[in-house]
Amino acid sequence: SFIVGIQLSGAETKSLRLGHGQLRGAYVTTIGNELWLVNCTISPSVGIPIAEDNQTRSRKLLAKRGEIDKLVAEKKAGKTIIPLELITRGRYIKLKIALAKGKKKWDKRETLKKQQQQRDIERATTR
Repeated sequence: SFIVGIQLSGAETKSLRLGHGQLRGAYVTTIGNELWLVNCTISPSVGIPIAEDNQTRSRKLLAKRGEIDKLVAEKKAGKTIIPLELITRGRYIKLKIALAKGKKKWDKRETLKKQQQQRDIERATTR
């Protein structure tokens, strides 16, 4: 996993410090040789105005060139970069990201079968 910075406005920083950020549905993409956080929602709080269209805007991630090159190479190799958590470090807000490999179609089917079997067992034991 990597810890990278995020380019934010002042209002967004205040809202994140108050815990008004959501990573559900967010992902990291590469545009050129830059990392961008897409679909991360930062909602406004009392007295901190954030326009409706700016709540889910794409935000540039700040990392060292070597880290960016490594992540871009892994992304081209078929891996996905996922955001894990927002971290407050002193006066900075950081994002913890990690590389993940998606499941193959057969692997997904196998997992669904196991889940269904587990549900059937639980139903049978509760009767």
